[in-house]
Amino acid sequence: MEKTPLTENQFAHKPAEEKSFSRRGFLAVAGSTVGALTLTQFMLPAKAKSHDSNEHGEGHHKWGMVVDINKCIGCNYCTYACQAVNDLSEDMQYNKVTSEKTENGEAFFLSRPCMHCENPPCVHVCPVGATYVRDDGIVTMDYDLCIGCRYCEVACPYDARVFNWRDPNGENSRVPEFGFPEVDRRPRGVMEKCTFCEHRIDSGLERGLVPGVDEMATPACVVVCPTGARVFGDLNDPESPASQSLSTCKTPIRLREDLSTSPKVYYLPPRPQPMAEEA
Repeated sequence: MEKTPLTENQFAHKPAEEKSFSRRGFLAVAGSTVGALTLTQFMLPAKAKSHDSNEHGEGHHKWGMVVDINKCIGCNYCTYACQAVNDLSEDMQYNKVTSEKTENGEAFFLSRPCMHCENPPCVHVCPVGATYVRDDGIVTMDYDLCIGCRYCEVACPYDARVFNWRDPNGENSRVPEFGFPEVDRRPRGVMEKCTFCEHRIDSGLERGLVPGVDEMATPACVVVCPTGARVFGDLNDPESPASQSLSTCKTPIRLREDLSTSPKVYYLPPRPQPMAEEA
């Protein structure tokens, strides 16, 4: 499938002596973007233990994603491919891309899927066990159990949850340009979220494919990215694409680390451009 070629976004950088990009500055911007929601304490009944999974996903695999801020051009292809593959309506987005600035005024795009936290607030507040952590670390949903209380939406500090307000009918505007539906539509009245395209991962592993390497076993948002800004793989495997990408950066960043959620989505922060030599 051919798409119109896109040019790399050119970020405007200030001279290095004015004020270099700082890790604290990125965290401040990222924190303001996703909001500073205080994790609400709910008086809830005991959870229904329907899934035999380790709460922190301590299995053989540990799937994670790396987003290179320097390569993201804000094309929204990740959002559109996700909508096509997960059969979402146009107003429902598992992936969000926003335009941001560092404290130095340098522009960048912030692309946000679900963070798939190791300590997910959404799991802690779900009263029926509809959202849970798989052994491979993916935070997923059992839509048959979901009662639509939206507690998970309030608890998530990353704005990664969307509520399905409509009956599952109508055309998908992202099909066929960005792909075709690969999962069943969910019923009206449930919370939905990014699952790292778990259906691709599971079927791929059964066929001997490697998630993050083989496209059919890799999240659609990663496959469609025209600049390679997103990389996926097993964080337990030092040779996986995600681990290799992380090894190139001394200070990778995770959003809202102050909340101790331990996301499995990492960001490679913007790199200041060198000063142009004076003529």
